[in-house]
Amino acid sequence: MTEPTYPEAAPPPYPAGPEMPPRYPTAPRYPASAPAAGIPAQQSAPPQVVTGCAPPPTALDPTTDIDPHTGRIHLARRQRGADATTIGQLVLQLPHLLCSLMLLGMLAVLCLPPTAGLLLVLLWIASGALVFHRPTERLLARYLFRLRTPLRSELDRLEPVWHQVTAKAGVDARTYDLWIEEGRSVNATAAAGHIVAVTRYALEALPPAQLAGVLAHELGHHRGGHSWAVLLGYWYSLPARAGWVVFRVVAATLFRVASVISAYGGLVVALAAGALALSVALAFPPLLAVLVTPYLIAAVGRRAELRADRQAAELGFAEAMIEVFYGFMKDEEEALALEERKAGGRPVRPSLGERLLSSHPDIHTRIRRLEDWRDAAATADR
Repeated sequence: MTEPTYPEAAPPPYPAGPEMPPRYPTAPRYPASAPAAGIPAQQSAPPQVVTGCAPPPTALDPTTDIDPHTGRIHLARRQRGADATTIGQLVLQLPHLLCSLMLLGMLAVLCLPPTAGLLLVLLWIASGALVFHRPTERLLARYLFRLRTPLRSELDRLEPVWHQVTAKAGVDARTYDLWIEEGRSVNATAAAGHIVAVTRYALEALPPAQLAGVLAHELGHHRGGHSWAVLLGYWYSLPARAGWVVFRVVAATLFRVASVISAYGGLVVALAAGALALSVALAFPPLLAVLVTPYLIAAVGRRAELRADRQAAELGFAEAMIEVFYGFMKDEEEALALEERKAGGRPVRPSLGERLLSSHPDIHTRIRRLEDWRDAAATADR
């Protein structure tokens, strides 16, 4: 249940946005279970009725809001929006946007005529709208995220579960495109404005109820606007990331060359590079925020994951999600035990910095939150 991993030109320490969610270990053990009972989705306005977007009713769980005689799905008027975590992501990405804008502006002034330079900057700003352009999204899915369209046999298993989830949420299933990721792990992705993907292993290994819970979590990311906000932040910070990579490569090369020539040459280059970076930061004080925003963005990302978990729970998939997370927890414990054996029995734990930069809460926290939401819903139904 992740956002996609974006390629980087090098592994720079440039303050980035939220790290991509971890890839879970392979061969997990997930207990089979019957589909969890659904909790009807709340509708903020009188429902619209749309026909023709549901598979045969016999393929769906009877708890969905589908008329078995007409096959109609009752859609909520508000299909998606931007919650507080999405707004927070966008606000926290502003320093990265300013860095990119400053770099592009400098290049435009130095390399292009004034009119052409201004046009370049404006085109780059407007290009963020491509995040919501479905043909562009399909290109991103194939060549950036390395996804593929499902085979017919995969659609036969995936579509009924997806329609069950969207029906419970009051969402038109046709709003999103289903994709498959090749991989021997249980994972799922919500990306851009319309991409929902699962690994082939998850499709084959998870029982229907747990697969529905995973898809409901990804739908929660889309309904909250998390997916497009993350990709938009990545896109607008890309020039700054690239500039930081170039700066580091040039500085490291000059340092090595100067160190060969003179024992003091490397020190001079290092001091010059530091002075240049400091002068740029002091000239544009808001850019200093890039030293802090990665930690804040990661904290907001953890909150977004909990919000997506809650949306899945509100659709009736709390128990299924708990079972999925218990499978993840067992696999992580086994992987950690293996790493400790390789380290000669020395405890292996993530550092404080790694935990602060993690975009996902720990699994114990997610299970506890889901248990609380499940119990609260059961109490309210009494």
